[in-house]
Amino acid sequence: MTAVTKPISSYLSMIKFSHSVFALPFALTGAVLASGGIPAGAKLFWIIAAMVGARTAAMGFNRIIDRRIDSLNPRTKNREIPAGIVSTGSALAFSLAALALLFFAAYMLNPLCLILSPVAVFVFIAYSYTKRFTWMSHFVLGIALAAAPLGAWIAVRGTLDPEIIPLGLAVVFWLAGFDTLYALQDMDFDKSSGLYSIPARFGVKRSLALAKIFHVVSWLMLCVNGIIFELNSIYWAGLMTVALMLVYEHRLIRHDDLSKLNMAFFNMNGYISITVFAFTLFAVLLS
Repeated sequence: MTAVTKPISSYLSMIKFSHSVFALPFALTGAVLASGGIPAGAKLFWIIAAMVGARTAAMGFNRIIDRRIDSLNPRTKNREIPAGIVSTGSALAFSLAALALLFFAAYMLNPLCLILSPVAVFVFIAYSYTKRFTWMSHFVLGIALAAAPLGAWIAVRGTLDPEIIPLGLAVVFWLAGFDTLYALQDMDFDKSSGLYSIPARFGVKRSLALAKIFHVVSWLMLCVNGIIFELNSIYWAGLMTVALMLVYEHRLIRHDDLSKLNMAFFNMNGYISITVFAFTLFAVLLS
């Protein structure tokens, strides 16, 4: 690995760039619904640029804010900042550059995007502190991610309209569900460190039950989304596929066996977001 690519790969690893698969498809879903098809090339470019900037900045600031906690957690102590691979100063510069990209992309889209972009920044920075005082932090993260479809809708329409809210709520509960599952890995550490999460507050069995409830609500919101936009049978076939994926995800994890948690977290949730986007796109284009 060359001296040039090594720092780049370190930064991409720090922000878990591969996890963009969770948010970007929902942003594109919002854009497709807002435009009734594929947005114009320039509009689509700046939507993706804003999404990349927002997510990169969010992850960068999260890693900076949580660097001391991460250094104490056996699961996260080898992350780039605690391990000394990326310095706090360079991580901050990287995150500020991503923030500049977000604001510039928002400026290029429309005035409302620019006006609301600081609100999105406030939410994703505030999320990093919520685990210090509330187990509802999973929902704050969900709200931050819901900015993807809502922001893309605003980028196309120039307004925030009520018909896109169910899709935003679907993202909130979907994220809260799988983040609750993911937090099971740190349940003991959170308890011993005075941190808050649903697993630390309610235990494994109740957390699994709550995650299932959150995902049912998410799926129902996707149904409402289909009704509002009068999407055809292609979309509903997609929702049946999503339902099967959610069932499979929860079957992978039992209260006495969390060994398949990473597979449930990354693989299935990445597939779910892509499935929602793909079937929405085809439903709109073939209506």
